[in-house]
Amino acid sequence: MKVIMTTKIDLASMNIREKLVENFGFKELDDVFDGNPVYSRGEALILTTNDEMIYYDNLDAEIERQLGERPEIIVFASRHSSKQKLPALTTHVTGNWGKAMYGGKDRSLAIAHPAAMKLALMKMNELNDLGWTVCYEATHHGPSELEVPSLFIEIGSSEEEWVNDRAGEIIVETIVHVLENYEKAEFPVAIGIGGGHYAPKQTKRALETNLAFSHIAPKYTHPLDRELILKAMERTWGKVDAIYVDWKGSKGETRQMARALAEELGLEFIRD
Repeated sequence: MKVIMTTKIDLASMNIREKLVENFGFKELDDVFDGNPVYSRGEALILTTNDEMIYYDNLDAEIERQLGERPEIIVFASRHSSKQKLPALTTHVTGNWGKAMYGGKDRSLAIAHPAAMKLALMKMNELNDLGWTVCYEATHHGPSELEVPSLFIEIGSSEEEWVNDRAGEIIVETIVHVLENYEKAEFPVAIGIGGGHYAPKQTKRALETNLAFSHIAPKYTHPLDRELILKAMERTWGKVDAIYVDWKGSKGETRQMARALAEELGLEFIRD
């Protein structure tokens, strides 16, 4: 079972759910989740909750409790908000490098699926005829307490974009593409360190090469300790091949620690 998670209180999420049902033939089942209808297409289910998804720790266990089966992957269909109101299509995994300000737990990371996020990034970029920014976001916000891989795919960053029909169409095509292809997709995987929240160098590298990113720790989370980088590797689906550092976008002690850790573990060290 593959889950697309939506929420009634999110305009972008409802835009995406509506277009999944309209354009991809999801059918309503007799089941309910959190009191809301469940939609199905093949192995994929659309589930809807009533509150902010970023606070839904242990969602995988709750899905199993309500529906009798634990999902293989969860794709959160969501809005993205920013003060700059940047029109954007984004993807990221969740978790907190430090204190949990918006859901999840302190120093807790969800399980990243690098191939799924890379597929999402590439598909959004391919379909983007809006002229919007397409990018990774750094790992941030909750939920962090999930024991199956998950990713957010988002429309940003204000109400005008959240309800945009074409943005909704791009995201639903992206979600379906990811769920149909992530299991067989293979890419070398890197932990990303440094840069800004919208991970410009990691995004560029992923779009121009075969490298896929797992957790990304931006400069504002530095200094990072060794334990957190090891945790990011542990909370990555599959094997990590490299540690990637945006050199100018990292604090000195963090980039030196990353280099030493890559050497110690026999991983490729990529300095950009």
